[in-house]
Amino acid sequence: MDDIDSAIIRHLQRDARLTNRELARLVGVAPSTCLERVRSLRARGVITGYHAAVDPRALGRPLQALIFARLRPLSREVITGFQHYLSQQPEVLSVLVVSGDEDFVIQVAVPTIERLHAFLMDQVSARREVVNFRSSVIYQQTVTQVLAPVDEGRRGDA
Repeated sequence: MDDIDSAIIRHLQRDARLTNRELARLVGVAPSTCLERVRSLRARGVITGYHAAVDPRALGRPLQALIFARLRPLSREVITGFQHYLSQQPEVLSVLVVSGDEDFVIQVAVPTIERLHAFLMDQVSARREVVNFRSSVIYQQTVTQVLAPVDEGRRGDA
């Protein structure tokens, strides 16, 4: 990864609909060079896809929450089964398998607090592998739209 690759990634994360010609102009390279760089970034797995960012509020789902769940027995089969189950639920935005006291953090977006309660009772607590869960309503969220490579020379403890 060099500065040109980083610039390409930065611009595509802000607007994945840029044409190759527009992207090349923004980055300062020839369109053929830009196209080859984007192809290389995709082949190396740096760029994994393109998508439209959607505001859940605009879809009638203004309430978001994090659900922290603990499962037992803890095995690969139980974890993958629960992950798959959650990924099929329309309320679920993201599923994280984590270390610590809980095994999962689940982000959901729902229309109302009543729908959140129903999701917790009907989709989470009804699962026999879930031995404990808790939830936290999200009041505000800041999302980093652009992910850049970490400068290896920079230390976070400075």
